[in-house]
Amino acid sequence: MDSKSVKEFIRKEVPDWDDELIATARFKAFSGQKSDWEPKFQFWKNLIVKIARHFGVFIISPPQVKNEWFNRGGLTPLCIDHVLFIMYNEGEITRISDMVGPYSGRITQLFYKVKSLMNRSTMSPESILLEDCLILTTLLKEKADEVIKCLSESHWNSHCVVTRNKFESMCGGQKEGYAVLSYLSGCRKGQYLSTNKKELIEGIKVSLSSAVVSGVSSLDFDTLHLIWTQEKLQQQLDVIDRRWETSRQSALASLKSGNKKLALRHAKEMKLGTENREKCNSLLNRVEEVLCVIANVESTKQVTGAIQIGARVIKENKISIEEVQLCLEELDESIDSQKQVEKALAPSLDMEDEDIEEEFRKLELEIGSGNLKDLNPEAGVSDSEGTDQSLADALLNLKLADDAPGSGSAIQNSGLPAKNKESNSPMLEAA
Repeated sequence: MDSKSVKEFIRKEVPDWDDELIATARFKAFSGQKSDWEPKFQFWKNLIVKIARHFGVFIISPPQVKNEWFNRGGLTPLCIDHVLFIMYNEGEITRISDMVGPYSGRITQLFYKVKSLMNRSTMSPESILLEDCLILTTLLKEKADEVIKCLSESHWNSHCVVTRNKFESMCGGQKEGYAVLSYLSGCRKGQYLSTNKKELIEGIKVSLSSAVVSGVSSLDFDTLHLIWTQEKLQQQLDVIDRRWETSRQSALASLKSGNKKLALRHAKEMKLGTENREKCNSLLNRVEEVLCVIANVESTKQVTGAIQIGARVIKENKISIEEVQLCLEELDESIDSQKQVEKALAPSLDMEDEDIEEEFRKLELEIGSGNLKDLNPEAGVSDSEGTDQSLADALLNLKLADDAPGSGSAIQNSGLPAKNKESNSPMLEAA
């Protein structure tokens, strides 16, 4: 994060940032009761979160925040240490050392939890500025949700397995990957796994649904090995392509300079690179086919499981297949009826302004033609009340579109006419 870009963003978010009087008050240390410095605390806290969210980070450095972000001509806020300390006590920020190590076993994770609780009691406003980095918990959760959403777009199952390198690149780095996985592990939405196949292969199993991540199986280890192999082959293809392009450029340069012998050598390197690329690409295709088969098998397994659950429920409730079929047919009929209603209502949504104006002109003529004289004088209704009643009745009989099919039913089913015909509306009585 460039400090210059941060300062430009601050000036956009805080128009009075360069006002000397206001800045002097903001940069003072906290004093007095909490009610005295609470607005100032909220200002600094919200500004820190806004800056981090705008620049796409959730790990901040306390020295950088104080000495670079909020530096005004050599002056820095005297209250930043207390702001960060209060945020830490309220759980809005945390230290990486407080997070459970996601790459360790359960016993080690339990030890980390006890250790972090002991270290929390020794934290002070002065010591928090000495931390290398702090994690904004709200933005950490947002990043974890973003990673899960990104993985869901490329996987159809309820969970997926990715290599550690890919997971960390999606999170933004090694520290970021550590923090996100620690959070997912705490929510039981992610789990670390590793296997030794001549070299250490590390991966992450992530739940893409609301359910917790399932236990690691042998299939997960095999899938991780295949995905790791796929990434290695893709990296090898990229290297071959770069070398082929370098040999091509060298061959062209040699031809232009008249050195045909050197150009021929580069041409042989290009041919060898093409052959290697074909072999590597063939292996990559085979690995991708196996991964596709595994994904299809898992999808089929989920569908089969759903069918088995449905069959068990039908058997337990003693429901016949004919009853199930009848329910499905009734559901289809309901859907068709709903579509017909929507189609019938569609013309009323497409009416023109001229149609509305014409209907209102007819309404005015109807009111002005003396229809109000038909009111029953024995009902004890005054002239103004009779006028309101006739206007309400006329509005209820208003057609939104000429000869629009179903428009009368839509008004009828609204429940308003029946109520107004039986008795005066409370709104009209109030009038």
